[in-house]
Amino acid sequence: MNKSISIYRQLAVLKIFDEEEERLLRVSPLGGEERIQDQEPTVLMAGHNNNNNHHNSNNSSEEVDASVLKVHDQGVEIPETAHQISSDSWFQVGFVLTTGINSAYVLGYPGTVMVPLGWMAGVIGLIIATIVSLNANALIAKLHEFGGKRHIRYRDLAGHIYGRRAYALTWGLQYVNLFMINTGYIILAGQALKAAFVLFWKDDHTMKLPYFIAIAGFVCALFAIGIPNLSALGVWLGVSTVLSTIYIVVAIWLSVRDGLKNPARDYSIPGTTATKIFESIGACANLVFAFNTGMLPEIQATIRQPVVENMMKALYFQFSVGVLPMFAVTFVGYWAYGNSSSSYLLNNVSGPVWMKAAANISAFLQSVIALHIFASPMYEFLDTKYGIKGNALAVRNLTFRVTVRGGYLAINTLVSALLPFLGDFMSLTGAVSTFPLTFILANHMYLVAKRTKLPSSQKMWHWLNICFFCVASVAAAIAALRLITVDSKTYHVFADL
Repeated sequence: MNKSISIYRQLAVLKIFDEEEERLLRVSPLGGEERIQDQEPTVLMAGHNNNNNHHNSNNSSEEVDASVLKVHDQGVEIPETAHQISSDSWFQVGFVLTTGINSAYVLGYPGTVMVPLGWMAGVIGLIIATIVSLNANALIAKLHEFGGKRHIRYRDLAGHIYGRRAYALTWGLQYVNLFMINTGYIILAGQALKAAFVLFWKDDHTMKLPYFIAIAGFVCALFAIGIPNLSALGVWLGVSTVLSTIYIVVAIWLSVRDGLKNPARDYSIPGTTATKIFESIGACANLVFAFNTGMLPEIQATIRQPVVENMMKALYFQFSVGVLPMFAVTFVGYWAYGNSSSSYLLNNVSGPVWMKAAANISAFLQSVIALHIFASPMYEFLDTKYGIKGNALAVRNLTFRVTVRGGYLAINTLVSALLPFLGDFMSLTGAVSTFPLTFILANHMYLVAKRTKLPSSQKMWHWLNICFFCVASVAAAIAALRLITVDSKTYHVFADL
């Protein structure tokens, strides 16, 4: 009885809060609606929480279990979630973020970042990208409870601040971002599998790259079927860390050995003037792609209370300890091979077959785990939409994952095999989705949400960021499309690279 009274009391408070917020609505410059708040609300609703026993350490009142509610926010219906939230420590979330940063993508940065930029611009660019990415992600993390409720999806936060159109636009951008990242992971996994294969069998092109990409896609689908949600990764994050350590250590060790034996390397930036310009712009997009997920609210949704404080700990871990392996691989790989560094560093190294095989297999398996992280927002959307809850091994739930997740990854795999140009996909992803989601939208949302509390100088800083990254996004998109067009003329579809 006391619990029922408590819930009714909380619902009454929420109703008063919504009525007061409705009074404060006005039209935003983006054409939607936004909430103008002079004071942060003192009552927090931990929205979409499947765990009734979690508490907000900043507030002694009981939380409402929002799994029984569908919240109508700014004319946008925010659905309950079928996935587990508020269950992970900041350290586990930090490892999720670090897994993304040190995925097998790091093996491509010597070729896709350093070769087009050279030593000076490459080193300075990576350091600046680290700082601005931490700042942008911190802005998003600090808005997680804006308006008195948790926003467990990026689109939920955008819809709360701007309205329905921004909700749909953000979801569209995020979908494109995650689809292209997952396409890149499948290409990476296929490249790693092929590299391991040719160590033991002659590369007579009987087994082509698209075949290995198809195998990689199948393995990714099996993993997606077996792991129901992001929090369920659990021990697999530890496995991912071990796998990352193997290919990073092997790549660094063999690169150092080659670098000490090889003659002087050529560090000049190759290509014509036009090629240098476009490829350097594409490399700048790769810089921001390296550090950002485009799904920070979804990852933050899994963290325990206090969500902002714990998420900041996870971000500091990611952008300090977490970036060191990536920096080491990028700089050592470029030092060892100069402008001949490939988009997959293990194709450059020489050394014992068993070491290279272990590194390639580790890169393949880690790509499978990392892909699951970046596919999880789509899985959460589909599971929630079709009410897939409860026992992960229930026949209905298992059948759904086999059919729907398998179908989604089949499309990803087809695109990967059709256009297996990894560096180009990294550039395009950074241009059309990472720039808008992580930098443009983050700065503008923070500006709108905190406009009554920010000094003029800070407002000007956020507007400068918005303008700069808008220009950078357009330039990077043009450069990436040019690179894909050039490569498509050089190589046919389903190319065996």
